[in-house]
Amino acid sequence: MSTIFRALCWGVSVVLIAGGVASAALAGLKPNGSRLAIEAIGITAVPVRHFHKDGQSRARVGKLLWRGGLVLNSAVRNFGGYSGIEVGAEGDNFIAVSDAGTWLSGRLRYDNSRLIGIQNARIGPLLALGRRRLVLRRDRDAEAIRLLEGTIERGLALVAFERNQRIGTFRIMGGKLLEPQSYLRPPLRLPSNKGLEAVTVLKGGRYRGAVVAFAERYLDSNGHHRGWMWQRGRRQAQPIALKVLDGFDVTDVASLPDGSLVMLERRYRWLEGIKFRLRLVRAQGIGPGKVLSGITLVRADMRYEIDNMEGLAIHTDQQGRVILTLISDNNFNSLLQRTVLLQFELPEKFLARAR
Repeated sequence: MSTIFRALCWGVSVVLIAGGVASAALAGLKPNGSRLAIEAIGITAVPVRHFHKDGQSRARVGKLLWRGGLVLNSAVRNFGGYSGIEVGAEGDNFIAVSDAGTWLSGRLRYDNSRLIGIQNARIGPLLALGRRRLVLRRDRDAEAIRLLEGTIERGLALVAFERNQRIGTFRIMGGKLLEPQSYLRPPLRLPSNKGLEAVTVLKGGRYRGAVVAFAERYLDSNGHHRGWMWQRGRRQAQPIALKVLDGFDVTDVASLPDGSLVMLERRYRWLEGIKFRLRLVRAQGIGPGKVLSGITLVRADMRYEIDNMEGLAIHTDQQGRVILTLISDNNFNSLLQRTVLLQFELPEKFLARAR
């Protein structure tokens, strides 16, 4: 299948399903996560040995180091649509959220530093206040997850929702995402399919502990991506922005230990197919009212083993190396799209400069 033809087929899937103009039949591809009970599931994982589809081994990808990846599949109907991911300390366990209103948790398996599989996987429904079910489709559209405090086994996590725009603070117990305790909301109403797409907590710097969130593609009056910052102890959000480069949209954001940000961005065009980019924003340039820019760490298109990359997590492994983990949203269309899990290492020189 040619790259252009594959891009056209892939584009039909994204535009119809993710773009909000699906027919009744295509809309039915997305399951109703509110009906789900927590259950253990099996996941098959096919290793992605080389990032470039030509099969040649390359240690360096852009400014990053290639660590490997997996293509994930499961026979469970509710598996898929993963738009956000968080990885625990040392990269041992993870939790992801789906835009169908579900969560997935499990343990990442490695052979030395290479991903080889997932074990102890569980899936469950996202809940509303008071442990109520999220009955309406617009209430279930989860796009990002980030640990606020504690661990993935026991703690609090932020979950951002795109259509009914809010950021919930959810309890985690035993690796299960339970009910929310409260919500943050952006100070203005966003278009339903251009809403909250990315959320993180700054791990260092002047604004350590602040919550930062970005809309997918809702621009401000200067043509920048809209974002907000909630400083610790404040309920009122302050504006922050990200420069638009080459028509890419924001799909996730994660903090480095020093408080610098890594932005995950995506671009789709009919004849180009899908692309993604990771952009590093230094900690010293981050603050209320600031317009962020940063440097490109990696940019990839359909010549590489990518898909609709939407989720990003950052952790530090046992050797002290900073690892970036990405996951793709397959739009519940296993015929044309895949759930891909990728890992890269951020070289030490970028961390040294960011301190």
